[in-house]
Amino acid sequence: MAKKRHSPLPGFGLTLGFALFYLSVIVLIPLGALALRTSSLGWQEFWRLATTDRAIASYRLTFGASFIAAGINALFGTLLAWVLTRYEFPGRRLLDALVDFPFALPTAVAGLTLADLFEPNGWLGTWLVPLGIHGSYTRLGVILALTFTGLPFVVRTIQPVLENLERELEEAAATLGAGRARTFLTVVAPLMLPSLLTGFALSFGRAIGEYGSVVFISGNLPYKTEIAPYLIVMRLEEYNYGGAMVLAVVLLSISFVLLALINWLERWASRFQR
Repeated sequence: MAKKRHSPLPGFGLTLGFALFYLSVIVLIPLGALALRTSSLGWQEFWRLATTDRAIASYRLTFGASFIAAGINALFGTLLAWVLTRYEFPGRRLLDALVDFPFALPTAVAGLTLADLFEPNGWLGTWLVPLGIHGSYTRLGVILALTFTGLPFVVRTIQPVLENLERELEEAAATLGAGRARTFLTVVAPLMLPSLLTGFALSFGRAIGEYGSVVFISGNLPYKTEIAPYLIVMRLEEYNYGGAMVLAVVLLSISFVLLALINWLERWASRFQR
């Protein structure tokens, strides 16, 4: 007779009920209230508020800058994770700790710091502005802020995969005559691809909803450097709650679609690990 395994947690029914209750209070009820409030506007009014020229400009900047920032983080985050897991050098632990710095630093402080660095009189702006590279109060500044806040998601997602990757696979490929590039593309990359897509999705999702680090460096110029979250805040300050709700629903809907697509890509990429 098989011995029943003891579990330190309560039964399945209790834990599932608590999980559903917590999920409902934190996620489902607020989302339901948002959808219910928005549905009272009517389709024509919803479409009018969602497709104003200012709103469309904010969508383009928000999703475009978020995608670019997530792509930059996917590239350089992978390189950083590779260096931290494959090499020993002085200051490695300090560099590894600095990766989490955007998590601990308030986003408003990050935005103020970046704006000060890249303005014409800043430490970096003094050298970059004469070259025609303007970081503060431009779309480039938005991308810089989103890249800064999203980098840890990629590094911390890929790092455990590289740490647990069996070196014997790479050694076997080298024994069979594969070079470094071929070994990486045929052995390492397929195993790392699902985690890379996960890190990209996390960085992208964080960037879409980012506000504090962007609001100071972007300048918030309508039709130019104004992101959608800031426009939502402006609608609330104008007591235009319907307009703010519509913008929130649009952001939420597009985010769900894009993240669902990325999750599908993750499942597709996981086939290479089998």
